[in-house]
Amino acid sequence: MTIEQIVEIPANHRLTIEVPNEIPAGRAIITFTPASDRRSTDDDGLEYEGECPICVKNSDPITGNPRYNAETIAAFEEAKAIMRGEIPAKRYNSLEEAWKDLNL
Repeated sequence: MTIEQIVEIPANHRLTIEVPNEIPAGRAIITFTPASDRRSTDDDGLEYEGECPICVKNSDPITGNPRYNAETIAAFEEAKAIMRGEIPAKRYNSLEEAWKDLNL
């Protein structure tokens, strides 16, 4: 069972949660997702549209520049291209084969 409710987070970041009686007592997982980051897919099939939430979250708040170097950003772009099916993913039959590829 999943219950979803949009709430306003106050400046002090404190919430009081009242759980409906239909939810059984015991352990539960509570997930917080900013409403502006609602997940959706667009033509490329990726979960997010527009700015990468990791890149935005990890950018310098003053300059807006990403905190990643060019090699890391290139790896992000390669991963996105693999997910879109533009380039094939590397597959290995053993750990030794993958390790050999990493130790070029």
